Amino acid sequence: MENFVVSARKYRPATFDTVVGQSHITTTLKNAIKSNQLAQAFLFCGPRGVGKTTCARILAKTINCLTPTEDFEACGTCESCVSFQKQGSMNVYELDAASSNSVDDIRNLVDQVRYPPQTGKRKVYIIDEVHMLSNAAFNAFLKTLEEPPEYVIFILATTEKHKIIPTILSRCQIFDFKRIEVKDMSGHLANIAQKEQIDAEQDALDLIAQKADGGLRDALSLFDLITTFSADRKITYQSVIKNLHILDHDYYFKITDALLAQDTPLALLYFDEILRKGFDGHIFIAGLGAHLRNVMMCKDPSTVKLLETSEKVKQRFAEQAQAASASFLLSALNLASECDLHYKSSKNPRFYVELTLMKMANLGQVIKWAENPVVVQAPAPETAEKKKSEPQPSVGENTPQMVEEVPTQMIQGAKLERVEKENPKTPILPKVNVNGQVAAGNGTAQPVNKPFTKQDIQSALNEFKTVLRNFPQDRDKARKASEYLLGGKVEIKEDFTIEFTFDDEAKTELIDFYKEKIERNLRNRLENQALNLKVLYEYVEKKKKYYTPYEQFQYLKEKHQKLNDLSDRFGLEVDL
Repeated sequence: MENFVVSARKYRPATFDTVVGQSHITTTLKNAIKSNQLAQAFLFCGPRGVGKTTCARILAKTINCLTPTEDFEACGTCESCVSFQKQGSMNVYELDAASSNSVDDIRNLVDQVRYPPQTGKRKVYIIDEVHMLSNAAFNAFLKTLEEPPEYVIFILATTEKHKIIPTILSRCQIFDFKRIEVKDMSGHLANIAQKEQIDAEQDALDLIAQKADGGLRDALSLFDLITTFSADRKITYQSVIKNLHILDHDYYFKITDALLAQDTPLALLYFDEILRKGFDGHIFIAGLGAHLRNVMMCKDPSTVKLLETSEKVKQRFAEQAQAASASFLLSALNLASECDLHYKSSKNPRFYVELTLMKMANLGQVIKWAENPVVVQAPAPETAEKKKSEPQPSVGENTPQMVEEVPTQMIQGAKLERVEKENPKTPILPKVNVNGQVAAGNGTAQPVNKPFTKQDIQSALNEFKTVLRNFPQDRDKARKASEYLLGGKVEIKEDFTIEFTFDDEAKTELIDFYKEKIERNLRNRLENQALNLKVLYEYVEKKKKYYTPYEQFQYLKEKHQKLNDLSDRFGLEVDL
């Protein structure tokens, strides 16, 4: 039975032309060989599985090829190439710095450098994972790397360039390998599938390439894995999803459609189905954020190229981008990012994700309200007194002025236009400008700021107290501020100025931290945009408390002179 060889080794490129996705590197190396301008040391750096060691071996083989092709590639048939392919070349040495990283290993290598090649043109030393060398080994290698014999070439390869000391970097010609694009990997996998007589769907190969995250070796390993699982030598999209335990992107398209349709129950049911299939909620919310990002990229044709996926899936993203507004996508991305950031710290992660989905499903309604703000109507004179006598609405009711998340500009810049259909007697008010004034017909501005009393302020603060207690940011701090909110002294000054005075510095600083939010809420609640809030601290000397009988007696003596005289005359003392 023939021994199985993994695809990463079986289909390792043997020439520069067969290297996948690194044309900027291979072209430069071929030109250097053609013009005979090879440096004495090369440094190949980049992510794992992108072809660093492969290019190093191809370069070493091509340099020593006795009969190179017209395109300056290794012929593969000469004595030097054959010996190299059989791993018996005496001119090419490979050193794994991960296991041979001591000073003695480098000294042995330096001793070998002194002997010229017996056959061929150059001696090539390939040092893989060179960043694993110790500092002493690097220092022992410096002089030889800077001035090697003319027949020696060093090729260093590493995935962590930042760990190599600057003195080594300055002596090398550096080549940065890039992550291989999805389309290049997918095409390479398709060629291998054809050679192996494997029936593979293009969507399945694209998914494997995406999962590999830019590393061709990882993609080939996944390809072998899926092929092993497939008894009929067929690779389908569903088999890849099942075997690699990948969340199907169809779920994200369906959930996004449900969010756009404001169908909260459907989105929650999809999420429950995902959890029952064994997927983690954190993986789901991270994937949803990536999906929304891809939809946002398709809003502009110039950014569609940023998507690393197949053309078929790009078309689906483009269709969904047409149905989603930029405001919705930005807000949803913000919610997904916040959920991803705080997921692990949440005590109930599932509920946190569900809450995020609920917020996303209601974004359309919030955006619609922002585009068509609430109309503020002036009450009739006979109902104004009645309104004052009526109790204020409870915290649970739909009162727009209590919603902290609504920007102030929506209230201040609201369009006060409504067609007089339902109630013909209701006057149509003119537009309100950002200063809280009504623009008259002749272009002048008239104030519309309503007066208020301390009772109105206390009522508005009492309602805002509940809102402040439930602030999502700094909940402990907001909860303390809500407790102190009604503990200060309230005074109404001229020009609608309200002074909050506290006798404690900590309370004063805490209320002053939320001053803008409190002021904004009072302006909207009291319908007075000229309202100005000041938070002040007033030092009050606290009365000393007397606990022991002796302290109490001394206090009474200081307060009452006759008691003091009586105590001195008869020598009175406190019985302890």
